Amino acid sequence: MENKFKYFTPNNKIYMIIIASLTAVLFIYGHNYAGVAAFIICIVLLVYNIENSRRKKGEWKKFIENFSGSLDSATRNTLLKLPFPLIMIDVSGGILWYNQNTSNMILGEDVLGGNIKDVIPALNLADVTKNNVSFIKNVKVMSNIYNINVSIINSNDDNIGENNIILLYFTDVTENSNLKMYIEEDKECILLVEVDNMDEVIKSTDEDKKPLIIAEIEQTINSYAQRLNAMQKKYSQSKYIMVSQNKDILSEMERKFDILDTIREIEKSNMLTVTISIGIGKGGKTPLDNYKLASSAKELALGRGGDQVVIRDGEELFFYGGKSKEFEKRTKVKARVIANALVDLLNNTEKVFIMGHKNMDIDCLGAAIGINSISKLICSESYIILEKYCNAIKIMLDKFENNSDYKDTFISSKECEIIADERSLLIIVDVHNYSYVYDPELIKKFSKIVIIDHHRKSSDYIERATLSYVEPYASSASELVTEMIPYMVENTKIGSLEAEALLAGIILDTKNFSFKTGVRTFEAAGYLRKLGADTIDIRRMFSNDFESYLKKADIIKSAIVKDGIAIAVCPPEIEDNVLAAQAADELLNITAIQVAFVLVKIGDDVVVSGRSLGDINVQVIMESLGGGGHMTMAGTRLKHCGIQDARIKVEEAAEKYITEGDY
Repeated sequence: MENKFKYFTPNNKIYMIIIASLTAVLFIYGHNYAGVAAFIICIVLLVYNIENSRRKKGEWKKFIENFSGSLDSATRNTLLKLPFPLIMIDVSGGILWYNQNTSNMILGEDVLGGNIKDVIPALNLADVTKNNVSFIKNVKVMSNIYNINVSIINSNDDNIGENNIILLYFTDVTENSNLKMYIEEDKECILLVEVDNMDEVIKSTDEDKKPLIIAEIEQTINSYAQRLNAMQKKYSQSKYIMVSQNKDILSEMERKFDILDTIREIEKSNMLTVTISIGIGKGGKTPLDNYKLASSAKELALGRGGDQVVIRDGEELFFYGGKSKEFEKRTKVKARVIANALVDLLNNTEKVFIMGHKNMDIDCLGAAIGINSISKLICSESYIILEKYCNAIKIMLDKFENNSDYKDTFISSKECEIIADERSLLIIVDVHNYSYVYDPELIKKFSKIVIIDHHRKSSDYIERATLSYVEPYASSASELVTEMIPYMVENTKIGSLEAEALLAGIILDTKNFSFKTGVRTFEAAGYLRKLGADTIDIRRMFSNDFESYLKKADIIKSAIVKDGIAIAVCPPEIEDNVLAAQAADELLNITAIQVAFVLVKIGDDVVVSGRSLGDINVQVIMESLGGGGHMTMAGTRLKHCGIQDARIKVEEAAEKYITEGDY
C-alpha cells in the first residue's frame, strides 16, 4: 500500500492544527454537533490536499522520467557524477532532484520535496523566473560561499511555465571570497586626527596644569594609535596622522569610536571640554588617494562642528559622534582674512550674483542684503537671485522692493543666465550643499564661487568653491556677514534698512538670542543697532496675526509626547512650513519636552521641522532622513510620502538616535 503520509506538506500540518484547535474549542463549549461537522469538513479538506499534492508529485515524477528518458546514458551519468553541486527545482522553488555533491554541500540533509528557500534563503527566485537572471554571485550556503549558474529548461515553449525545470549549478568560491576579505582587511587606510580646540582648552586651564593636560591628550591619542596597531606621527601641536588597517577600523566602527568619549573625559582643571575630529580615508587605489579622502573627511568633520569621526570610503560617507555643541572662537582673524580675500575677488569682478537656499528665510535674505550692499560699493553691478518667496520674508522684502535703490536688484535665475559672463562672481549665502541651494544648475555656469554659511557641513557640499567660509559655531549667516563688513570697506556705514535686515536674521536664527548665542553674536547685534537697526520694527515683523496664532495652537495641541520627544502633525488645511517651524519652537517651551518635530503636508511631500534644546542632535536625525541643519534646529523634506508614513519614519529615526547615539 502506498504511504500517503510522505505527501504530508507543511500546509497539511497547518490543516491538522486547525482541525485539532477548532474541534477542541467547539467540544469545550458544548457544540458537539458543530464540532463533529467541523471535524469532518477539515478531514475532507486535508484528504483533498494530500491527494492534490500526490497528484502534483506524480505529474512531476512523470515529467522527470520523460525528461530523463530523453537523455542518453552518457548524459545521465554526467549529471549524476558532476564534480560540483547541481539542484533541479520547479518554478515555485520545489526541489525535484539533486546530485551527490549537493548532499555534501548541505551536510547530508534530506531536502527532496522541500523548497529551495529553506536551503538558500538569500536566493531570489523572482529574479530568476521574471528577470531571467542566469548568474548569481556570492550566495552563502551553510558555511561556504558559492556562485550559482542558472539554466532554465523549457518543456513547452520559450516562456517560463509551470512545467519548466530550473537547474542550479554551484561553484564553490569560499577560498577566493575569504582571500578577497583578507586582502581588504589588510589594506592600509589613513587617519587624520585633530584636537578641535587645543588653544582654547589650554587658555582655559590653570597655569600649573597646562603641561598636564597637554600630556594627557597626547597620551590618550598615542594609546589609541597602539590599539589600532597604527603608525602614528604628530606633525603639529594639535594634528596627528596615522596609518592603520581596515580590520582595525571595522573594529572601531563596532565600538562607535569611543575615543571621542575618552577625550571628552579628560579633566585637568580645564574649563572647556576637549574634543577631537578624525577623518579616515579608505578604499583608494593608492596611499595618496586615501590621504586625499582622509583630508576631505576631516574637513567635513570640522565643518560639521567637530567632535566626530567621518569615514570616506571612496564615494561613501559614514558619520560617528557629533554630540557636542560648537564652541565659539573668540578671535576674528578668520573673518578678517575671508573679508580681505572676498574684496580681492570683488575688485576683479564686474558683476556679482547672490543666491540663497530654497524657501528663503529672513536670515538668508539679511545675509544677501548685507553682501549686496558691500558689493555695490566695490562693483558696478550686484544682483540677488530671487524668483519666488514665501510669507516668511514678505514684510521685509516689501521694504526693499519699494526702495528705489533696489529697483533692479532682485532678478530671476533666467535673467541671471542672460546677464552673467565669464568674469561674474556667484556668492552663495546661508547654504552650502547642492540639494538645498536655490538653483543647483546655475552653479555650473560660474567659475568663481564664494560660500558663506553657518550650517554644519553635509555630505553633498559644493566642492568647487573659490572661497568657502563655513563656520557652524556662528548663530546665523547674517552674523558672519556683519563681522565681515567693517573689514571689507573702511568707514563703511550701511543703511539702517540693511542693518535691520541683518539684525532680523540674527534674531530669527537665535530665537531672540536664546539659542547658539555667543559673545560675538551680541557684538554683531550691537554693531547693527549702532547703524540704526530698529528693534521695535523687527518685533512687529515677527508678530503673528490672530488666525495664525490659532493655527499654531492647533498644531501644538496635536502633539504626542513620549520620553521627552514631541511629534506634531499639522491639520490638512495648514500647508505653511514657516508656521510648522514656529510651532516646533513653541513646543520646546513646554516642560519635559527635549526635542520637537512638526510635520506638514505640502503637495506630495512632507516637510519636517526639528528643534532641540541641545541634548539631542536633531541634525543627525534629520540627516538620516535626507535633510540637515544645526544641532538644535534642522529639517528635511520627504518627497512623495504620506503624512502617517512620514511620522513613522521620524519616530524610528529619533528612537534609533536615542538608543544608538550614532548612525
